[in-house]
Amino acid sequence: MSGNSRFISSAQSGPHGDLDDLLRRHLAHPFRKPLADYNREAFAAALAVRDAWNPQAPLIVDAGCGVGWSTLRIAADFPDHFVFGVDQSVDRINRGKPLPLPANATLVRADLVDFWRLLADNGIRLARHYNLYPNPWPKIGHLARRWHGHAVFPVWRELGGIVECRSNWAIYIEEMAQALSLLSGEPVLAETYATDDPMTPFEKKYLASGHGLWRCRVDLG
Repeated sequence: MSGNSRFISSAQSGPHGDLDDLLRRHLAHPFRKPLADYNREAFAAALAVRDAWNPQAPLIVDAGCGVGWSTLRIAADFPDHFVFGVDQSVDRINRGKPLPLPANATLVRADLVDFWRLLADNGIRLARHYNLYPNPWPKIGHLARRWHGHAVFPVWRELGGIVECRSNWAIYIEEMAQALSLLSGEPVLAETYATDDPMTPFEKKYLASGHGLWRCRVDLG
């Protein structure tokens, strides 16, 4: 993959000043948007695949999995867990997969906003939760579109597990760390990240383009 990715441009010079207030409002007022039927169907089908393999297997969500490279990698790293690779794009899910997925993983075409809530509504807690290179929405007015500014974000606390988020925009990870600190009640640090073995096509492209990478991690229990 060629290294031709543009650097993120934003008028923000640091974490958004409204983030804490926005998250506190979301915590005080749970997200109540009706669930879409196609997401309910996708969720039920995903659980059926997991249950056919091992209904007691700890669950991992690879949120925004794209073509599924990271899902494949996570499933190999945690062979006794079951991995849901979830993406809203049917095009991304249907193309570019490097190898057939192992038995302990499945790709799910669903809206993450609904999929996360369906997990929580069914009392399902995660062992691990990956959010790798999400859309950064870098305009100042797009804070509420970033996952840590979205109304669904408090559901992450209900899902629990070890959360890891990566981005090539330092401000995104600084904001995510700030939001996860508020959500978990413990300090979460943004840190630089380097690897010789990228997990996603985006990570590979950003490294080839000379981008800095950042991540934050926390155990939500």
